[in-house]
Amino acid sequence: MAGAEVYTPANPTCKIMTFRPTMEEFSDFNQYLVYMESQGAHRAGLAKVIPPKGWKPRRTYDDIDDLMIDAPIQQMVAGQSGLFTQYNIQKKPLSVQEFRRLANSDMYCTPRYLNYEDLERKYWKNLTFVSPIYGADVSGSLYDEDVEEWNIGHLNSILDVIEEDCGVSIQGVNTPYLYFGMWKTTFSWHTEDMDLYSINYLHFGEPKSWYAIPPEHGKRLERLATGFFPNSFKGCEAFLRHKMTLISPSILKKYGIPFDKVGSQPLSIITLSLPLLAIYTPFIYQLKENSFSCH
Repeated sequence: MAGAEVYTPANPTCKIMTFRPTMEEFSDFNQYLVYMESQGAHRAGLAKVIPPKGWKPRRTYDDIDDLMIDAPIQQMVAGQSGLFTQYNIQKKPLSVQEFRRLANSDMYCTPRYLNYEDLERKYWKNLTFVSPIYGADVSGSLYDEDVEEWNIGHLNSILDVIEEDCGVSIQGVNTPYLYFGMWKTTFSWHTEDMDLYSINYLHFGEPKSWYAIPPEHGKRLERLATGFFPNSFKGCEAFLRHKMTLISPSILKKYGIPFDKVGSQPLSIITLSLPLLAIYTPFIYQLKENSFSCH
């Protein structure tokens, strides 16, 4: 029709967006997520939020050395040429102090690097050497109880309502988990539990890297992974949910699958989905890698 307006969706390139809310904007979690979606943040499947100056989720981290990591895992990786499978072996419990000492030791520490690109090359080149220890799935939160803004333990989302009204508690879904990472600890390509939205805050330590594939291209990754890992697919059609499959960016580029990447520094928040606004399936495939950090 002549003169008809052409609709252009926000964020048409599906790039990961970074937001810097004021303290006033930051104080209303749900409303700010609505704003982020209005800008097209959800099209990338992942967004980064830098909290306003002065906001702190915890007054001090000097008192967490005795916190126990009950079931750390050693991540064994096998494969080559950009295609890998990750296996987790449970290790004996460690305190945070013991984990920090291990992460900073000569065997496990982050190597010297020139820039992010150099470190990224080192990661993919050395993925199968020296299996790192990951302090994963530690139940709890480091947020102070009196923190009202973006408190991961009390987001006032529909998941909180399920817990409060129905008494249903699902570990790591409507209750928070802590993760203590070191160089090369990795979450393989996956979507979030039950395809829900999630939120991640990096409390301290080294920066963390994220890769994300826009939700509208998620099925393409599934088809690619099925072709490269046919035996895994035969065992379970939803094998990517097992968080065992690593496909490098070079392979994604070769097969034309769009992706973006972003780093999160201490005191930054990554939202992978928006808990209150789960009115469609997010379907965001992500891969994340760490150096020593707590998130």
